[in-house]
Amino acid sequence: MTTIVTYGTFDLFHVGHVRLLKRLKALGDRLVVGLSSDEFNEVKGKQVVIPYEDRREILLACRYVDAVFEENCWDQKRGDLIREHADIFAIGDDWAGKFDELEDIAKVIYLPRTKDISTTELKTVLSYLNKEKVVEIKNVVNNLTSLVEHL
Repeated sequence: MTTIVTYGTFDLFHVGHVRLLKRLKALGDRLVVGLSSDEFNEVKGKQVVIPYEDRREILLACRYVDAVFEENCWDQKRGDLIREHADIFAIGDDWAGKFDELEDIAKVIYLPRTKDISTTELKTVLSYLNKEKVVEIKNVVNNLTSLVEHL
């Protein structure tokens, strides 16, 4: 049995996540995900929208994922790969070269990200929409204020 281990935050689960997990699962028989905890995401400078337990449940509901464990720090990967009997450690190519030192215990593969979609982009769009909504609300308030003044 070939075991693949990957890591990520998987916030705002989207089609890019699904396609990545599908490609990872195709590399072997068992896909295990190290899911970054909310606290570890803070250390990484990331603010998550969906809490850890919900992100974990979403991942476990995905047919490509066999197991999920909590990622709490940068240095735990070697121990995780050994514990999970990983044959392959795979992660997005934005990390290319960063984990080559793990080659002594597992094959390290850097996969390209899904083009034109990322959680960061989704958060940017949502932020923009929120700003638009605030402007819209201010305009409504200003219009109501003008109406009240005319009465």
